[in-house]
Amino acid sequence: MKKQNFKAYLLTALLVGLYSCNSNDELVSDSAAAASQFKVINVTHHDGQPFNTGKSANSTTGRYVANPGGGVMMQAFYWDVPAGGNWWNTVNAKITAWSNAGIGSIWLPPVSKAQNGPFSMGYDPTDYFDFGNYNQNGTVETRFGSRTELESLITKVHAENMQVYADMVLNHNSGGQLESNPFTGTQTYTNFTGVASGKFKRTSTDFYKNSYGNNDEGAFGGFPDLAHVVPNVQDWLWKRADGVGKYYKNTMKFDGWRFDYVKGFGPWVVKDWNANVGGFSVGEYWDANVNTLEWWANNANSSVFDFACYYKMNDAFDGNNLNILNDDMMWKRNPYKAVTFVSNHDTDEIWKKELAYAYILTHEGYPTIFYRDYEEWLNKTKLNNLIWIHNNKGTGTTSILYTDTDEYIARRNGYNGNPGLVVYINNSSTWQERWIQTNWTNAQIKDFTGNSTWLPTTQADKWVKIQCPPNGYSIWSINM
Repeated sequence: MKKQNFKAYLLTALLVGLYSCNSNDELVSDSAAAASQFKVINVTHHDGQPFNTGKSANSTTGRYVANPGGGVMMQAFYWDVPAGGNWWNTVNAKITAWSNAGIGSIWLPPVSKAQNGPFSMGYDPTDYFDFGNYNQNGTVETRFGSRTELESLITKVHAENMQVYADMVLNHNSGGQLESNPFTGTQTYTNFTGVASGKFKRTSTDFYKNSYGNNDEGAFGGFPDLAHVVPNVQDWLWKRADGVGKYYKNTMKFDGWRFDYVKGFGPWVVKDWNANVGGFSVGEYWDANVNTLEWWANNANSSVFDFACYYKMNDAFDGNNLNILNDDMMWKRNPYKAVTFVSNHDTDEIWKKELAYAYILTHEGYPTIFYRDYEEWLNKTKLNNLIWIHNNKGTGTTSILYTDTDEYIARRNGYNGNPGLVVYINNSSTWQERWIQTNWTNAQIKDFTGNSTWLPTTQADKWVKIQCPPNGYSIWSINM
């Protein structure tokens, strides 16, 4: 080798070595800088078990099998689904596909005959024991179909090893006949002695105001307000073996309950129902105050819809400030009593729904998917991917790794040998990158959404750089 060429070679080697040293130093420096940017928030503190609906979903014959991350619920209706008595058949035809997608339960609208007959969504109940098999209120079938079709749907759900929840409207009734009411001195529509089923006959003594008092916690829409303190009401709703609750559970084979408008009566009502009837239970307490939600859930011994989470997501994603996701929510207080959602038949305010679904399907609680989001409005393939990630990777407690106005990164810490995940949500219009600390040492990871093609390897100190697409999300776990 010529002397001149040797000098050039030596210089090149020194530069390469210098570059390599600087690269390692940069890695350490970058991860150290990241560590100083945001103090990790360990949000939940428990043993890591997933949400449990109270009934085993393991089966040797069923299609759906409980997964490490717990279950996902489908709200199997929306407001004003097509009338004509075919809805139960419509849902029935989708059950197998939902099961294959990893959905473990469905929530049905109120199943009994209501005042508005063939046009009612069921929230004005007349006869709790008419499932579309009696001719009253101008129809035999309900808006959704016949009792036979409902029973066929429930059978199909159970054949797929899924669960089915009934929407219970216990606050008020509608469709009674006029009677002289001695408590009001007027004529009121509180005579339900002529219900076609002949079960749970009610009169003015069973509604407020009555001999027990003038009112309870709340009335709704001017409908007759059931007085749950009356022994006849308690007997027929949850105590009797042939009453509403036990008939729905043991004869109709419902696995659980969504209680409508629980602001309208004391939490003791749901607590007594659950103690006497059993099954999964979630209440619709429409309030953004997490203290109120926690109070109700504890006193009702029930799960509750996480309206605190719903409104925080709306403010964060649509208000362009992901720091709001650091705020308190029911799933942070008690993930085992929080049912999360992005929209439902009553409220549909969140505009950036894909980001919101990425949030609830990677976080704790029991996530609910709205029928129209899944079947009509959003990308079903992307939702199915998120459901798979939830079921297979969304395990353990939660730690928030980083937030700013545009970015949110959280870690699920894994449970029972499952490695958990890291979710990165980006609300900006450009790609973002961020150093974060995982729970994994010297492990190759990948984005299970496919939004990023990176295959980075975590360092010995568990730090790694990940990326996220604009107005999107990436979800990382060990590449296995």
